[in-house]
Amino acid sequence: MIPMTLAEIAAVTGGEVVNAAGDVTVTGGVEYDSRKVGPGGLFVAFAGEKADGHDFAAGVVAAGAAGVLATRDVGVPSVLVSDQLAALAALARHVTKNLDKLTVVGLTGSSGKTTTKDYIGQLLSRLGPTVAPAGSLNNELGFPYTVLQASAETRFLVLEMGARGIGHIRYLTEIARPKIGVVLNVGAAHIGEFGSVEGTAQAKGELVESLPADGVAILNADDPLVAGMASRTVAPVVLTGEASSAAVSASDVVLDDAGRASYVLRSAEKSGHVRLAVAGRHQVANTLAAAAVALHAGMDFDAVVAALGSVGVVSGRRMDVFDRQDGVRVVDDSYNANPSSMSAALRALASMGSGRRTTAVLGYMAELGEYEISGHSEVGELAASLGIDRLIVVGANARPILDGAAAVADRFFAADQAEAIAILEKDLRADDVVLVKGSRYRTWDVADWLRRSEEVQPK
Repeated sequence: MIPMTLAEIAAVTGGEVVNAAGDVTVTGGVEYDSRKVGPGGLFVAFAGEKADGHDFAAGVVAAGAAGVLATRDVGVPSVLVSDQLAALAALARHVTKNLDKLTVVGLTGSSGKTTTKDYIGQLLSRLGPTVAPAGSLNNELGFPYTVLQASAETRFLVLEMGARGIGHIRYLTEIARPKIGVVLNVGAAHIGEFGSVEGTAQAKGELVESLPADGVAILNADDPLVAGMASRTVAPVVLTGEASSAAVSASDVVLDDAGRASYVLRSAEKSGHVRLAVAGRHQVANTLAAAAVALHAGMDFDAVVAALGSVGVVSGRRMDVFDRQDGVRVVDDSYNANPSSMSAALRALASMGSGRRTTAVLGYMAELGEYEISGHSEVGELAASLGIDRLIVVGANARPILDGAAAVADRFFAADQAEAIAILEKDLRADDVVLVKGSRYRTWDVADWLRRSEEVQPK
């Protein structure tokens, strides 16, 4: 964060300085985990279900923090506010308005947001200091927290934007208005909240509506709901994809035996051969979006081609492919799941499994609402149509996957992760390729068990 006195923080947040002179200055970062606060930092003392940050305030200040953002007096230098989330949003808004050399990149989509954010960060970091932290920091807490990592030296700030309702993305853009906006896709993620994919598109399009006339909207030409957002922005539009309308496009896509794509990248009459180091056919679309951002930011075309070949997994449990010592290949995509990302992961598994036995360990997909049964069943149908050899469905809520996968001969139901592990352990072969995916219901315990070998070879 830019240096600010407690008095300035109080003025921005509508708070009150207590137990300190107003000229005490925050020179470090802003953290809500007391273990991460460094010298000169600002500690945000949230009261959670299991712990109250206010109880740690004295220790944090004793260790060198400049002060605390709190809702009650804890006897140490603090700015008292009524709502810490609103205060963080106000601080983040203040910081972006005072960093005139900063370019804000915002991106959204039903799937691939975090991975693409990571790719964009890796490309832009070649042009200048870039903030694009690992993980999915895309809500009303993570978003301003990410913004506050920017300093006077930061040239690019890459922000992922999530939404569970109309107005959510608009709220985030009012905290930090993007200059470059990216919409990847519109699928069935959170469809239980939005009611339809059209409702999802309405919410995602709030990003392009926020863009200034001198910005740019980067839209997926291969997704009609995304390409249709062009009419909702005053900014110039750059289409990406494999469609003929795409200005930044891919052609001649080929997958190797590890599921990694190669393709010809084209933009403005230039072309170059890209060979990705990450797995999954869907990574073509993700890397095209990243390429479009980098090109707009001033990166040389040939440099983009070269850099795309080296981008990799930064945020954990997202298409993280590794080989165990016994020869089993594991695809850890266990961080989260929705029908679109399930489809992409299953297709990646099928392409990697050519000539090998494929196993999909699939958990529950959350927030599908009235589509919960049909959404899970369709995933099972896809697994069967792709020829997946073995299917292990974890948890009662995910059981409809089995109903849709009647054509898969070897299919199993596991009540929990331990039972799924027991099924795997009974019959795991050296030629197996195993995908693990689910919606944050500890399906990753299975991936962690598969990672038990001390030495693995990253792919």
